[in-house]
Amino acid sequence: MEQQALLSTGRIVSPELLATALQGRQQGTRLIRSSAFPRGDHDLNPDLYCSGSGAREAAVLVPLIRRSHGPQVVLTRRSARLSNHAGQIAFPGGCREPNDRDLIATALRETEEEIGLAPQRVQTLGELDLYVTRTGFAVTPIVGWIEEDIPLNELVVDPEEVDEVFEVPLPYFLNPLNREQHSRWEGDKKRQFYVYPYRNYYIWGATAGMLNNLVEVLTEEC
Repeated sequence: MEQQALLSTGRIVSPELLATALQGRQQGTRLIRSSAFPRGDHDLNPDLYCSGSGAREAAVLVPLIRRSHGPQVVLTRRSARLSNHAGQIAFPGGCREPNDRDLIATALRETEEEIGLAPQRVQTLGELDLYVTRTGFAVTPIVGWIEEDIPLNELVVDPEEVDEVFEVPLPYFLNPLNREQHSRWEGDKKRQFYVYPYRNYYIWGATAGMLNNLVEVLTEEC
């Protein structure tokens, strides 16, 4: 019997449920942060608030793939050769280019370039809250559902961009015990940030913030 991830309400995580939850969030039926208040480091550090005005547009794909043992979240380890955020865990994505029709096109194009996942294999379901980074990017996370059971080792990865593609069970993120809050000093300021430690992966920063947003959508809107 095929197993699926269940929410605390007992409802099964499915592309239909996700799409409904994301649509309701964007229409402001329960939360209005999507349009009025972007996410970012200021979620835990209010003095760092930034509206994103003047930031460069970017998008990432939050890929959820169906497996017989339940849906998985696909993530990448950025190449150690990159000049920025080398070796960090991230979603595939990047900056919007002039030829991109919209930010969905940006996320799908970058995903194909980085990990070889063709756009036609992804069903886009909606978007999470805008995430503003301190490095000057306004990132739109696009949630995508992959129905086909694609082995990750069949994906053609760009070694200049990505060192590894891996997956984490969606229920891992839905369990609040797996989300940690760490801190570090920046000058005389102590900064807080979310972390999801999974096996030998340290998932933190913007990626952890977006995953926390996904969990909010699933647990608050469903």
